Amino acid sequence: MFRNILFPTDFTPHARSALKYAAAFAREGHGRVVLFSVQPASVPANLMTLPLRVFEEQDSNWLLQLRAEVSDLLSDPLFNGLEVEPVIVEGEPAPEIARAARDYDIDLVTVVTHGRRGLARALFGSTAEEIIAEAPCPVLTLRPPQHDFVEHHNHETEIRLHRILLATNFRPSSIAAAQRARELASMTKAELHAVYVIGDYFEHISAMFPEGGRTALSRLQAEVTNHMQSLANEGDRQIKTHIAEGRPYAEIVSLAARIDADLIVLGTTVHASLFGGAPALGSEIERVVRNAPCPVLCVPSGKVVTPLPAFARAQPVPQT
Repeated sequence: MFRNILFPTDFTPHARSALKYAAAFAREGHGRVVLFSVQPASVPANLMTLPLRVFEEQDSNWLLQLRAEVSDLLSDPLFNGLEVEPVIVEGEPAPEIARAARDYDIDLVTVVTHGRRGLARALFGSTAEEIIAEAPCPVLTLRPPQHDFVEHHNHETEIRLHRILLATNFRPSSIAAAQRARELASMTKAELHAVYVIGDYFEHISAMFPEGGRTALSRLQAEVTNHMQSLANEGDRQIKTHIAEGRPYAEIVSLAARIDADLIVLGTTVHASLFGGAPALGSEIERVVRNAPCPVLCVPSGKVVTPLPAFARAQPVPQT
């Protein structure tokens, strides 16, 4: 399912925590890892083979340090036996990573994020969230320390998924995510759960318009129940379904913790920035990524080729 893995890194221990996931998925898919670094200045294409005297003559200590960091990462035992291609470019991280995902035919990007609090969370999206919004392929977000599903023994990595939680809303944006969740569950023999959250805004509608609000809520509950029953009976693997009411991100995160999920899978949609900047994720998706007790696989709806509420295999579409 995932053959070509993009592993962006800034060479910090925090970023390095994604290495074992990149290596594990590449090994499982008999593929390769593109070790990707974005720098603020131009880097020679032959950085790894330049003679040492060139660095001394140009007084480029930062390039020498960069080469040492790349070499150290390439020598990690987790990469043993894998094809690893180092790529270093100049620019801004999110757009360059999205461009690399297209240029190198990437199937999965692994990124490390972190929770934000207070004013910083309200005003600034993290680089990881920008990558999710711009990448044309699934993005696996990690926020150490959290639940781990890749085990490392004797320089070997193994994917161990026992429970996968699919967050769905039965819209086109969730079609590709459902397909990925099913494929992962089948590949790893994991237990697959699906959750639909009825937003808490229905409570406000019911309070303002008691009769009409309760009728609308009852109809939605019945519709969701029917959809979930159909979902549970599709395919050759049983799906455990959950229906919750409240704030979507809070209910998803709470259920993931309650069932001890190893991975949350959700479909992502993006909207234009209010101020004309880079595309942004919806607030509920951002909050799931920031608060999840386990890694989150974000599957872009741009991979969907049909608007119908049915499962379809993802196909790439041009990104503009």
